[in-house]
Amino acid sequence: MESLRSKHYKKEFVTTFPGDESGNLTPRQTPGVLYSKTIPTPVEKVSLLAWSEDLAEELGIAKPTTQEELDILGGNYVAETMYPYAACYAGHQFGSWAGQLGDGRAITLGEWETTKGKTFELQLKGAGPTAYSRRADGRAVLRSSVREYLMSEAMHYLGVPTTRALSLVSTGEPVLRDMFYNGNAAYEPGAIVTRVAPSFLRFGNFEMLNSRKETDHLQQLVNWTIDRYYPHITGEDNVLTWFKEIVERTATLMVEWQRVGFVHGVMNTDNMSVLGLTIDYGPYSFVDDYDPDFTPNTTDLPGRRYAFGKQPSIAYWNLGCLAAALLPLLEKDALLAALETYKEIYWQKYYQMMGKKLGLDKVTDADTELVTQFEKTLAAVKPDMTIFYQLLTDLPLFMANANEVAGHFKDSLYDDLTPEQSEQLYSLISNYLERLNKNTITRQASQEIMRKANPRFILRNYLLHQAIEELEKGEDTLFLKLQEAMKQPYSDKFDEFFQTRPEWASQKAGCSMLSCSS
Repeated sequence: MESLRSKHYKKEFVTTFPGDESGNLTPRQTPGVLYSKTIPTPVEKVSLLAWSEDLAEELGIAKPTTQEELDILGGNYVAETMYPYAACYAGHQFGSWAGQLGDGRAITLGEWETTKGKTFELQLKGAGPTAYSRRADGRAVLRSSVREYLMSEAMHYLGVPTTRALSLVSTGEPVLRDMFYNGNAAYEPGAIVTRVAPSFLRFGNFEMLNSRKETDHLQQLVNWTIDRYYPHITGEDNVLTWFKEIVERTATLMVEWQRVGFVHGVMNTDNMSVLGLTIDYGPYSFVDDYDPDFTPNTTDLPGRRYAFGKQPSIAYWNLGCLAAALLPLLEKDALLAALETYKEIYWQKYYQMMGKKLGLDKVTDADTELVTQFEKTLAAVKPDMTIFYQLLTDLPLFMANANEVAGHFKDSLYDDLTPEQSEQLYSLISNYLERLNKNTITRQASQEIMRKANPRFILRNYLLHQAIEELEKGEDTLFLKLQEAMKQPYSDKFDEFFQTRPEWASQKAGCSMLSCSS
């Protein structure tokens, strides 16, 4: 295990590409560079709130034992071989071109190489202003930082591709935020998350270079990305092959989001990873009552562009933006053909995933109709998605009538079923049981498949909200319990959380809807 302070950090990104070395934090356009040197702004007092032991073990990072080491996690101390910077990128936000964006409150400290030769970027979120902060202060509050820290790790244990979080620290300083952009600004405790990923490169990094017609830099970044993160891709058509793999990875990511009921909330192109990782945890949520039109983001209303059921199609749209950014390097027809493979890849993976959620031995063409019936029925009945699939796993192989079916799923329902809903659910379960009886595997094997595909514990917004409220009062009991529960999402060891969202949480700020404010 190595110390954060004494580690020799690599800095291949900043030594490979042109950057603004001035250290000037004044918000501005930075044409011709891919990053700007950014020294974190010191805070009053760095205190450790959480440390990801498993991730630290994987990376070989020793837990800080001195204030100087802790200060690295809060931006108060920069190790000798670090080169802190903010990346320059652009993006499409809510479907419109936003131009230059960049790391407005994220500062990459350096690249940590493990004993196995893998390299990970360490990045502070909330460590002060950068050249890309625009009118913001570059800080983050405890509310959003707790959410990012816990969800980054929770998604990892769910088996969803994601960036990770190493630490969460408080800053000892208040941060002014208008949580819902309604003129009711208030001071909140400040905090900083240390984020970890092989790379934080986004679709927007490539969009930025294309928009500025910096084709040489675009080609350089593409080549570097392939060599570093896709070394298995070689040959004359390597750029096209690389784009095809991004399409495949993105489709895989969307299937995983739909599997666990995760809603990102802000699928702008600057929040899409070229490694196919979940990146930038803002106003996210898991689905409670099943609703394809559910969006947790107040900014996404009323259009619901980033709603749960629209995420796969938005990913396709975002891939189209990346394809457009690569036009100077590839033929249009070849790019379009590669882009169009997304649909087939997604649906193939989606039906395979749904087959596992339903415990099927294989997925036939006829089974796709059953999957569609599940989607339509759940959207009509609106049971709790997580609890419904748990109850489905334990479904008896014979259900006599609609009342018996409704009774079995009662614990997943937020409202009493109407006669029409009851019949619709009974029809679905009858067809499902008929299909289960055709399985070529045992019932036990089918249930085992389902238990691995369907999480039993998810980080619901109301639980996060309660944990945040406690932390703001200096209590960490629920926070620590959630931190343990998220590591075993397919287990029944934390069934104290196995319940539908309480009624009080359906309208409470921070539990039902959130904003991008943090």
